[in-house]
Amino acid sequence: MVVASKWIYAKAFDGLPNDANFKLEQETLPDELAENEFLVEAEYLSVDPYMRPYMERYPVGSVMIGGQVGKVTVSRNPAFPVGATVFGNFGWRTHTVVDPARYTGSNTPYVLPSFGSHPRSLALGVLGMPGNTAYFGFLEICKPQPGETVVVSGAAGAVGSVVGQIAKIKGCTVIGVAGSEAKCRWLKELGFDATIDYRAVSDFGAALKAAAPKGVDCYFDNVGGTISAAVLQQMNLYGRISVCGTISNYNERRVQVDDPQREFVFKQLRQEGFIVSRWHERWLEGITQNLRWIEEGKLRYQETTTNGFAQMPKAFVDMLTGGNTGKAVVQV
Repeated sequence: MVVASKWIYAKAFDGLPNDANFKLEQETLPDELAENEFLVEAEYLSVDPYMRPYMERYPVGSVMIGGQVGKVTVSRNPAFPVGATVFGNFGWRTHTVVDPARYTGSNTPYVLPSFGSHPRSLALGVLGMPGNTAYFGFLEICKPQPGETVVVSGAAGAVGSVVGQIAKIKGCTVIGVAGSEAKCRWLKELGFDATIDYRAVSDFGAALKAAAPKGVDCYFDNVGGTISAAVLQQMNLYGRISVCGTISNYNERRVQVDDPQREFVFKQLRQEGFIVSRWHERWLEGITQNLRWIEEGKLRYQETTTNGFAQMPKAFVDMLTGGNTGKAVVQV
């Protein structure tokens, strides 16, 4: 008999999540698996910004959504043998009975390819959804050219830090926007040409002008709000904007900014939002390329690890308030 622990969405979010929004419950799993099912024991779980707005679509009482890396402990499915390490969107659970036929598209669980000497937790970061978000969301939408100037907001996060490094690989000048001196220092270590600590400057627009005197060709937007409005003012003719997230207004009311349409018309800009599942049929392409860049020393990563399944809500809130550098994960 296996008893799973799971975190429940106990109360609808209103502002920044707190302890009242979550409830820890136990569930006794079936003694016998059906044909094609397998049992996964979680090793690492992910906390990501998207969980905050996405959970508003789910009824109270649902299990918190999210990806995890786990070990197959019992199996009646030859494609997922005992001992295999898998990725799956199983939610905030310690143990899950999985029937792959119930999943479709990018939600389909898969056995992890070899990461060599690198930790399996990277399947939640640079070698998983965030890494593919950076790879496809930046290259497919911004289509960067050598010599162009790229600005990345939320640059010290799991996605932004990878976007900036890919931009350097593609021969661009890269400016990273982050929320602390330590994060900016890390971005410079990764090869970013310039950084802006938005919390430390009184005039973000002036700071951006100093960092990007030739203007901005590509903007990878993780935050929205006033930072994005300021970047828009300094976009060059035919600039491209990839909108990955708007974390600045996930927990608060949306900030009012000037109407951007004038800039779009006169500078002939192109802006496109995306969800990375658009490229699910090319999923392993992104993972393989990012792993190759890691092995070549062109792409570096960092994780902020919280220990203990009981700490899931804390890790989630810390991530939403900028407490992580690189990918935030929870080790069970």
